[in-house]
Amino acid sequence: MPLNPQAAQDAIQALARALNTVNDYPIVINSPLTGLQETLRAGVIQQFEVAYEQCWKLLQRWIKENVDLEQAQHPRTRKDLFRLAAQHNLIDDPVPWFTFGDARNLTSHTYDETTAQQVFATAQDFLPHAQSLLRRLSHAND
Repeated sequence: MPLNPQAAQDAIQALARALNTVNDYPIVINSPLTGLQETLRAGVIQQFEVAYEQCWKLLQRWIKENVDLEQAQHPRTRKDLFRLAAQHNLIDDPVPWFTFGDARNLTSHTYDETTAQQVFATAQDFLPHAQSLLRRLSHAND
């Protein structure tokens, strides 16, 4: 059964649109936010959360479908999953993905101004990694 990356692709495109919209209303991280800026930033953070979740779940499915059973059962944690994805050239380096996961976890446990700033910055860093993952997965399935 071919891997269907559509949900991840849709989520990544939504994140890209949200970040493009923010560029139309620049947010200066260290200045007080207007209501519009705060709403835009919250939207980027939400889109990041969804895109990150879709990406790691897509990686997990790819590993289960394309890696021998012993190796596919090895990733006990998401960090293990990202290390395995790097071994299979789906991502360049697992370390940034660890950071993305940490940022995602922050949003589900704590939400304050400092956290919002950190996660917003991480969302910007995440987009090119997620887009690269989709490209590599499409080539891996060819």
